[in-house]
Amino acid sequence: MQVKKPVRMLSGVTVVSVMTHPHRCPHGKCVFCPGGVEYNTPQSYYGREPTLMRALENDYDPYNQVRSRLLQYVVNGHEPSKVELIVMGGTFLSTPLDYQEWFIANALEAMNSFPKRKERGFVYLEEAQERNETAKVRCVGITVETKPDWGKEWHADQMLRLGVTRVELGVQTVYDEVLKLSNRGHTVKDSIESTKVLKDSGFKVTYHVMLGLPGSDPDKDLEAIKEIFENPQFRPDMLKIYPTLVVETAPLVELWKRGKYKPYDTEIVVELIAEAYRYIPRWVRVMRVQRDIPANVILAGNKKGNLRELVEEEVKRRGIEIQEIRYREAGISWLHRGLLPSNPTLKREEYEASGGTEFFLSFEDDKGILVGYLRLRLPGSPHRE
Repeated sequence: MQVKKPVRMLSGVTVVSVMTHPHRCPHGKCVFCPGGVEYNTPQSYYGREPTLMRALENDYDPYNQVRSRLLQYVVNGHEPSKVELIVMGGTFLSTPLDYQEWFIANALEAMNSFPKRKERGFVYLEEAQERNETAKVRCVGITVETKPDWGKEWHADQMLRLGVTRVELGVQTVYDEVLKLSNRGHTVKDSIESTKVLKDSGFKVTYHVMLGLPGSDPDKDLEAIKEIFENPQFRPDMLKIYPTLVVETAPLVELWKRGKYKPYDTEIVVELIAEAYRYIPRWVRVMRVQRDIPANVILAGNKKGNLRELVEEEVKRRGIEIQEIRYREAGISWLHRGLLPSNPTLKREEYEASGGTEFFLSFEDDKGILVGYLRLRLPGSPHRE
């Protein structure tokens, strides 16, 4: 069978994204947030994103969402065996504890029974985790989203119990005044503190960074990217970049209609992200550079669906070297540029981050094509013994 969309598994794992049931954020609603309970969508999602459409089809049931996605992979010629589970839908830690356990346990049970469908019933989280250790489809990583004020000591302990391995932090910016204008409900201090707690607890940390928020501008945004990687109090392992968009269901639309807000157009976004690549180190993976919101629902802002491709073209035009991990991965290098690694050697990079020392060990060739890598950390002052 011909494999469709091979890029889905070129990094060595099968990514399965699922959505939690709509729930309100404890702090209220951010100015750029397009969704919410009133729209029957998770707080930070519009309703047309592929993962959300699949969640709606399955009434947000975690078992059925995972099973549905695994079946799609099989139809496309893949044989899923190692799954990275991505739990989307806003601040997962703000949902009730029993819901968190139920959600993760049933997501794991879908892997444990695949390709068969098991008779549904109550399942303990610990039992689902133990069964997955010998299942044909194993969960090798779990990612959840949270705001920085929900990423402290207690939250870290709960996430470890759930089996979470990576945390996506909605940092958005490094300017308190911009956070306040966006009604984020957290501060830069929260971002710094949660980054340290999570890193010292053994989690991989992904930052969400938004460009063009109210109160910001291209120069400030570029300085924010530089600060994130030059200041050892930040330095995440991964990065998702989201240009701010105006959609009808976000509070930001009122500012836009009154002429008090204007998002970046595609040209500005492309130039800004291209310049940002100058400051993104070789130990960081840029996961995304835009949201999955269809162009026909975007009132203002970038509507190009191939933004990453446009950025990489601009980077080449400017003679900027892309060091981030995804661009250099062997599978991506072969698929997009026809390059294969030749005589890779072991490289070692050491850097300070969040009060600890981190090591990035990689096998790569003289062209920078990355065959594999390992992250190690000597914690600074972990709260767990």
